[in-house]
Amino acid sequence: MKGFIQTLKNIWSIKELRDKIVFTFLLILVYRLGTHVTLPAINMVEVGNVLKAYEENGGNKQATGLLTLLSSFTGGAFSKASILALGIMPYISASIVVQLMGLAIPYIQKLQKEGESGRKTVNQITRWLTILICLIQAPAYLTSITQVFLPVDSFRSAYLVDPNNILLFWIPSVFILISGTIFAMWMGEKITDKGIGNGISILIMVGILAGFPTAFVQEIGVQMGNTGKGLIMIFAEVIVWLFVIVLCIMLTVAVRKVPVQYVSRTKSGSLRSITQAARQYIPLKVNAAGVMPIIFAQALMFIPGLLVRSESTTNSFWAGFSQVFSWQYNLLFSILIIVFTFFYTAITIPVNQMADDLKRNGGLIPKIKPGKETADYLDDVLSKITLPGAIFLALIAILPAIVKIVGLTATDQFALFFGGTSLLIMVGVMLDTVQQINTYLLNHHYDGLMQSRLSRS
Repeated sequence: MKGFIQTLKNIWSIKELRDKIVFTFLLILVYRLGTHVTLPAINMVEVGNVLKAYEENGGNKQATGLLTLLSSFTGGAFSKASILALGIMPYISASIVVQLMGLAIPYIQKLQKEGESGRKTVNQITRWLTILICLIQAPAYLTSITQVFLPVDSFRSAYLVDPNNILLFWIPSVFILISGTIFAMWMGEKITDKGIGNGISILIMVGILAGFPTAFVQEIGVQMGNTGKGLIMIFAEVIVWLFVIVLCIMLTVAVRKVPVQYVSRTKSGSLRSITQAARQYIPLKVNAAGVMPIIFAQALMFIPGLLVRSESTTNSFWAGFSQVFSWQYNLLFSILIIVFTFFYTAITIPVNQMADDLKRNGGLIPKIKPGKETADYLDDVLSKITLPGAIFLALIAILPAIVKIVGLTATDQFALFFGGTSLLIMVGVMLDTVQQINTYLLNHHYDGLMQSRLSRS
């Protein structure tokens, strides 16, 4: 404990790091305040009661489940009809599209290889694509509000302006939602530039964490109630949850080190000698795809739910694909994750380019010839470590359903924090942020040591 307190003191003693952390927290505070600012045309009181009204009146439970899922990534802004209801997700979608475009469009590929100038152009393309995606998602969101979550006929009092009025409701609301996403995108970029950590990822993590206290309190209330299992079950849930976090950390940081030898050539007259340099490694991540396979798979899992939406028999095999905690849904979900893990790893890890770079820089893998054999070897190693990584990732993704089925958790909201995209994002962002803070601490210690030595001489 003393060491942790001393580390906090060291962090606060570095002015640059202190300013970055304070700046980051201030923008996070602004972002969280923005999630509570409702669209001008919506009555916040009625929006806050919509889920309860659906449960009491037997309304569209599938819609409310979707609302809860989408709202978890925006810190509740989606369900509150906030000006930041779309959050940063359109920017994430645009980034994924641009990344995939780089595989097929030579112009994007050229920009990605041009260094800082190319990166700025790619970022500009991503921003414009974000606005284009918002132009599609904003009307879709307003449609879902007016027809599904807050039907005009049933919740007329929820609207301060007639939802059928294009000039007074639709155009201003779309403009505000797009502006909210642009503002969130700007805050994320500012955190990256002047704060600590990756700003976009931090805003997503903050949105996810915002729902944790409410979910945990609800879980405690149910477990301590008449139908609950008491304090022992709450303690068991916390232990299992911490164990799952450890597994996520292991999956995130696990690497396979491929040894590499670099050689340097020196000329002595007409003779050339080869001097062996120190051995280094190529770190190939076991989960090189990160959370992208889960995001892709989750996007496709809405299709089976739509196909069986008209299914009236609840015991039907196909009806299970519309229920996120059913075994049918999670079996298909895990298969898609494994397939997308291999696909995304294959398109994002350029083994041929890595082999060419090694050959160009005088590097070689022991007992492997440079060039094509090196690329084949790296591809073989990557395939072997990706399989267990994909299975492990699929297991983490379906853990919320597993803990719910076995009865470990009493509420769906708290079960979602036992795995899936939410937990992996939180773990990944926290590890990245802690790593940046450690870098500042090490650099400061190094500079201070050099200054002390100079002062003694």
